[in-house]
Amino acid sequence: MEVAIGSDHAGLQLKKELIVCLAVEGHTMLDCGTYTEASCDYPDIAETVAGQVLSKKIPGILVCGTGIGISIAANKIKGIRAALCHEAFTARMAREHNDANIVVIGARITGAGLAEEIVKTFLTTGFAAGRHQRRVEKITALENKDGEKGSELGLY
Repeated sequence: MEVAIGSDHAGLQLKKELIVCLAVEGHTMLDCGTYTEASCDYPDIAETVAGQVLSKKIPGILVCGTGIGISIAANKIKGIRAALCHEAFTARMAREHNDANIVVIGARITGAGLAEEIVKTFLTTGFAAGRHQRRVEKITALENKDGEKGSELGLY
């Protein structure tokens, strides 16, 4: 299976470890950056991985320090359902119930062994559809709404 993967500088080492692990499992890894420890902006990486996920219809993996920022950025892209997962259970639920297409890991809070387990679970779990299909369709409807944005000043 081809998999798009990317990280910011904080997630670089874990991304490298995941690439090796998944290559051993037989996956073809499409490394979307970053490639050095120089500071970079995670929204750029999220956009690149999301573009590959959407155009090639493949799963994606994103890694940053906590996973929060990069998952927020990825979820701004129409068609992306990025799930920040902290253990295998949330990875399985993200796929089964939400048809997530990108798994997100926080490198500063998730060790390499657990990250590997999360990613393997995500990649081997299918979407259950059924009653969950309606909910995913409602998520898609939300992202397709035009002109119904919240306050320009934030939540309040």
